[in-house]
Amino acid sequence: MKVRGDAISKFLGPFAILAAVLLVSGIVCAQSTDTEDNAFADASSLIAADTSATLPPPIIPNRPVKDPGTNFYIRPTQQQKFRNYAWNAVGPVAFAGASFAGAIDQGFNFPRPWHQGAGAYGQRVASNLGISMVTATAQYSIAEVFHEDTAYYRCLCDGFVHRFMHAAYSSVASRRGSDGHMAFSPALTISPFIGPMVAANAWIPSHNGPTLGFHMGEHNLMGQFAQNEALEFVYGGPNTILGRLQRRFFKK
Repeated sequence: MKVRGDAISKFLGPFAILAAVLLVSGIVCAQSTDTEDNAFADASSLIAADTSATLPPPIIPNRPVKDPGTNFYIRPTQQQKFRNYAWNAVGPVAFAGASFAGAIDQGFNFPRPWHQGAGAYGQRVASNLGISMVTATAQYSIAEVFHEDTAYYRCLCDGFVHRFMHAAYSSVASRRGSDGHMAFSPALTISPFIGPMVAANAWIPSHNGPTLGFHMGEHNLMGQFAQNEALEFVYGGPNTILGRLQRRFFKK
């Protein structure tokens, strides 16, 4: 366990520093551009969030909102937030992530007492799925306490740097209030450490559960950052790689 913890620590060190720099830069960028602060939501996501609401005329995806007073944000209902929680806790993405993480743990032979083989791989997948469920539950619970909307909203701004910084900033910031302003998120910042900490002190064999849990939590937070970047650039929106490919190859 110590070997794996040391490996994680060495691997994450440079990335943790990079993430900190990006997040600080994102905060500075967000504070210095009021127009872009009001352009964080994807119009299509907002329409899907509440189809009964009346919205202003559609805007071009991934373009800045020119009128700072225009409010495109629609706060999700409790039912919608719980559905998102269930999706993150036990949905297909959670199972796929647990399977991928289990393969990595199998390669590192972590934890060693679980050895190798199909049964060991299944045990590792179940362990990672448990971490995902605890993390999602913690995020949902903390968000309810602080009245946060932790869903990811794509940037309507232009340019790779602005979009990249928005995704990085959204890793530790959520929407608050009826206007959907961005603020530091205890739910997004704390919950990535809770799942690994519970696992490291409950079912993963370890001589130092708190230390192992913290290092695994760092990995979990970096995974959250990577997921936001993927949502911003790779899939799920009209101005992503898959969105552009879909428009190109499936034109009517």
